[in-house]
Amino acid sequence: MVKSSVVDNETGKSVDSNIRTSTGMFFSKGEDEVLSRIEKRVAQVTMIPVENQEGVQVLHYHDGQKYEPHYDYFHDPVNAAPENGGQRVVTVLMYLTTVEEGGETVLPHADQKVSGEGWSECAKRGLAVKAIRGDALMFYSLKPDGSNDPASLHGSCPTIKGDKWSATKWIHVGPIGRRH
Repeated sequence: MVKSSVVDNETGKSVDSNIRTSTGMFFSKGEDEVLSRIEKRVAQVTMIPVENQEGVQVLHYHDGQKYEPHYDYFHDPVNAAPENGGQRVVTVLMYLTTVEEGGETVLPHADQKVSGEGWSECAKRGLAVKAIRGDALMFYSLKPDGSNDPASLHGSCPTIKGDKWSATKWIHVGPIGRRH
């Protein structure tokens, strides 16, 4: 596990940033039998083939770690290029642990907002989902016409009590590694 990075909007390279304070690691696609089963299941649910998926990224958040609201679609032309699978269209976020307090995934641009007891202040900024082991959240980054969807802005609220472990699958519009 290493400190998580973000994609630089200009160069498309991974860079360090204080907006993302978790640690993480990537697995190669099809690295083992368990990951292959997860990839097939994600393909069934999204109806997009395994060839369009990135490898799984496992993330760990604790002691107030967070990821400020961001988009999963690329802002740089390098990562969104057809030979790299094109733009990310779907994100599947799988929760590997249940967080006691905080750690929600928040969508601040959603029409609805959460309210009431049991939500962190961060989660109350939008529609939120609690991190519960075995649950998954799926959302689109692009609209049906292929344009970026600003409503897909999302973040990981700081963990207040407990640890958050998650696994992310990003799915592209085309096969990753396709050559013309």
